[in-house]
Amino acid sequence: MSEQHLTDIKFSSFDLPAEVLQGVEESGFSYCTPIQAESLPVALQGKDIAGQAQTGTGKTAAFLLAAYAHLFKNPAPEARKKNQPRCIILAPTRELAVQIHKDAEMLGKYTGLRHVAVFGGTGYDTQKQAIIDGVDLLIGTPGRIIDYFKQGVYDLKQIQVLILDEADRMFDLGFIDDIRYLIRRMPDADKRLSMLYSATLSHRVSELAYDHMNDPQEVIIKSEKVTADRVTQTVYYPAMDEKVPLLLGLLKSRDDQKIIIFINTKRVAERIDAYFKTNDINGAMLSGDVPQNKRLRIVEDFTAGKIRALVATDVAARGLHVEDVSLVINFDLPNDAEDYVHRIGRTGRAGASGVAINFACEDYAMSLPDIEKYIGHKIEVSRITNEMLVKPKAPARIERKHKPHQKKNAHKTTSQHKTGKPHHHKNKKANKPQQKKQHAKPHSTQNQDKKARPNNDNAVKKSQPKTTRAPEPSKQGLIKSFISKLTPWS
Repeated sequence: MSEQHLTDIKFSSFDLPAEVLQGVEESGFSYCTPIQAESLPVALQGKDIAGQAQTGTGKTAAFLLAAYAHLFKNPAPEARKKNQPRCIILAPTRELAVQIHKDAEMLGKYTGLRHVAVFGGTGYDTQKQAIIDGVDLLIGTPGRIIDYFKQGVYDLKQIQVLILDEADRMFDLGFIDDIRYLIRRMPDADKRLSMLYSATLSHRVSELAYDHMNDPQEVIIKSEKVTADRVTQTVYYPAMDEKVPLLLGLLKSRDDQKIIIFINTKRVAERIDAYFKTNDINGAMLSGDVPQNKRLRIVEDFTAGKIRALVATDVAARGLHVEDVSLVINFDLPNDAEDYVHRIGRTGRAGASGVAINFACEDYAMSLPDIEKYIGHKIEVSRITNEMLVKPKAPARIERKHKPHQKKNAHKTTSQHKTGKPHHHKNKKANKPQQKKQHAKPHSTQNQDKKARPNNDNAVKKSQPKTTRAPEPSKQGLIKSFISKLTPWS
């Protein structure tokens, strides 16, 4: 963590429980970031917070430390059941829920509190059993949390702390109705501590806060720029057929060890991943269709440095919290300016420097003016040279979606060959010569089980060729008649 990103306020200066401070110190943190320094004094007094700060500025630690302190100061009643969570943390994406759970396990290591993360795509029964076995802090996405709630796996009667992370993203993904559903089943706002954190505090987010929180105090950490100050941004204007050569050229010429490449569609992600496989790029693809177990493994490998380049759709833009990402490439410019801010927020985190490279191609260049207006400045334009373009090898074959259909057809063919062709194949062959013979017969006898009218029509059609053969003798008669006219003695 860069010293320039920190304040001179130490965590030890706050009235935090010794068990919490032990986890903070063991994690290597001593000084607060601006959002932590501003929000912790308010939350430790038991006041609700609506906080705004750039992505990667320490919001997660701010609300986790405040939650631990509140739970220690307000012990749970003896009648509380072990499957009744005391704190609930809602996140918009699975990746973010996993990251929050990881940070909670680290910072709350010595608190004795039990953390359970629940999210869709994997571990349904395992996550359910974890709640039944006992939970203090329930962390997860709204869909899975509501699923377990409606099943009666847990209830919300003992909630003492409510935390909404990335609240603006909740709106974008359509989770607000789910969140309101859960909040209405919790104790009243004056009986719990509520904290809402977001990269942006729009009108709708503020309205949500004031509807379901107890007079929340706004804590806003502003920057001169909407984007991270320490991220260098540049834009190239490649032709469509130059995008992949330019991408490969940048990856081969730079020494960045953790790179995230953002695209707009899964199809493009698959295409880039196919080029990586044949052009010696250590990369992986992360999209909504990737199974959850594989997604988690990819994120773990990328975090550990086993994967250099990660191709991701916007579904992972806010869920990824990986340190030391030095380069973000927008292979496709996003359609929404806010998504641009969250994308490049993956680099330059916690005061570190980073680079954001953008491709303004003919499909997405029209998004650039809105992005520049939103971030409040022009993005520097860089020129593409021939030396930067790498001629790619042919991409690997993409068979993900079409392969199952091909397998089914292939299976049918092979099974027929293995059995020496089924009987219905022999019948088809046997029927073919019969059909040919039947063509020579009147069609009225071809299909006796069918309706009579088609047979009669066929019979009429069959009789027509017979009438066409009649002109042949008449031609001979005409010739004889013509000759008899020329020879009067006949």
